[in-house]
Amino acid sequence: MRDPGSLRSHQWYGTDGLRSFSHRARTRQLGYLPEEHLGKPVIAVLNTWSDINPCHVHLRERAQAVKRGVWQAGGFPLEFPVSTLSETFQKPTPMLYRNMLAMETEELLRSYPVDGAVLLGGCDKSTPALLMGAASVDLPAVFVPAGPMLPGHWRDQVLGSGTDMWKYWDDRRAGLIGDAELAELENGLARSPGTCMTMGTASTLTAAAEALGVTMPGASSIPAVDSGHDRMAAASGRRIVGLVHRDLRLSRILTRPAYEDAVATVLALGGSTNAVIHLIAMAGRSGVPLALDDFDRIARTVPVLADLRPGGQYLMEDFHFAGGLPAFLSRLTDVLHLDRPTVAHDSLREQLAGARVHNTEVIRPRSRPLADEGGVAVLRGNLCPDGAVIKHIAAEPHLLRHTGPAVVFDDYRTMQRTINDPGLGITADTVLVLRNAGPKGGPGMPEYGMLPIPDHLLKEGVRDMVRISDARMSGTSYGTCVLHVAPESYVGGPLALVRTGDTISLDVPARSLRLDVPDDELERRRAAWSPPPAKYERGYGALYGEQITQADTGCDFAFLSRPGAVPDPYAG
Repeated sequence: MRDPGSLRSHQWYGTDGLRSFSHRARTRQLGYLPEEHLGKPVIAVLNTWSDINPCHVHLRERAQAVKRGVWQAGGFPLEFPVSTLSETFQKPTPMLYRNMLAMETEELLRSYPVDGAVLLGGCDKSTPALLMGAASVDLPAVFVPAGPMLPGHWRDQVLGSGTDMWKYWDDRRAGLIGDAELAELENGLARSPGTCMTMGTASTLTAAAEALGVTMPGASSIPAVDSGHDRMAAASGRRIVGLVHRDLRLSRILTRPAYEDAVATVLALGGSTNAVIHLIAMAGRSGVPLALDDFDRIARTVPVLADLRPGGQYLMEDFHFAGGLPAFLSRLTDVLHLDRPTVAHDSLREQLAGARVHNTEVIRPRSRPLADEGGVAVLRGNLCPDGAVIKHIAAEPHLLRHTGPAVVFDDYRTMQRTINDPGLGITADTVLVLRNAGPKGGPGMPEYGMLPIPDHLLKEGVRDMVRISDARMSGTSYGTCVLHVAPESYVGGPLALVRTGDTISLDVPARSLRLDVPDDELERRRAAWSPPPAKYERGYGALYGEQITQADTGCDFAFLSRPGAVPDPYAG
């Protein structure tokens, strides 16, 4: 057991001074006896629950389980409500607010009498935000994933949200289903609390968190409403107290080898392209250099072994009962750093000992991969000098090498309004281009990247086209969508210079994306370009516009991602 005098919270409670006297009196005001908290590790339970976040609506109960585990292990839990980032409802995009939650997490943990933290999140941006903030403070911490929802059902079909949302919406636009079928789909698409049950951004990021070593083993795939999820939350509460006693801080866990293993995990899962931005930002907060080229290098060393939607067939509950992430990682031990510590074990090797795959269709053997290389490719070329990404495992193979004329949209609303205009002359060979949808231009880099296919092409049976933007796309989306073009058009990147009719060449095997326009013509266009006005004149949006970095460097705030010391407040 750790000497109570060495706890960080001792500065608030244990010294012989007026402030400690006041803090003890105010803790009595909260209803606690001295023997309930004095000398015990104080554990912050950061909860992203809210009534409007369906992914996290069960986290109020999970926080109680965490606190139960903390009490059982001899700690003193305190629950803190923090920003909820609901991918479903928050506009223009919760990505605009990821860094706000990261700031809130950092400052709460730094400014209160906290010795360790349990972080409850899972919906897309909440996982990286919580871990970015906690890494910046560098206390012991455990992450509790919200867990995927139950599989959806419609008639005899098993549904995966939002992958099947996109699919059946296109079926309606093509005239294959009507309003009655759509109403039935609304009832069956999302059947329980929890994150999307496909390998979308939420499950990709929680799997990355488990691969990093900051969750209990197997935590990332437990269905949100499974009783095992409650037990995992309680176990996390017990574990954090032990981590505080050992003073095992996040800096010991979130190392360069851990981030490389998280990248390998994401790529072998066929995970979301959003993980590229988030892992780069998270690594930056840990003082670990991680770049787009690391993703492309590691992608060439790992196959895709998870047959999960949107790139495959199965859903997260299938993955969980196939053995979950421990079983999955047991297929990749030759590329993992097995001797690094996790919050649950002294080494990842120990954590994976005895893990077994129970369904080789869901988690495939190395001899029968879904794809020979990782599911995300990094592109370079004169259209994306700082890089772009494509989830080629979710694209039509015949489009991975494609040259076609561009049709350019300057903003998302114009595209929505005019995409079906026959005067645009869009064919299956057209390259659809959307600009001003990046970190500054979106603002917040919304998930616009799966540009809609015109109705007349859907009715002809066309279900994929080459689409290029500086936006992101949902991890549940699919198609030949080139994303995260950097630098973005809003700051004068080459995407700002593309004109309708220009020829664009995509070559994924060669990792190339080029605008087939002579350099001197591009220089003339660049000279004629002028920057647009700022999106926000005041408030958080103005701070965001001033400080946000580009996609290739993680879209963190410049003043948060730079190195530098922050004093720990003394409250004695």
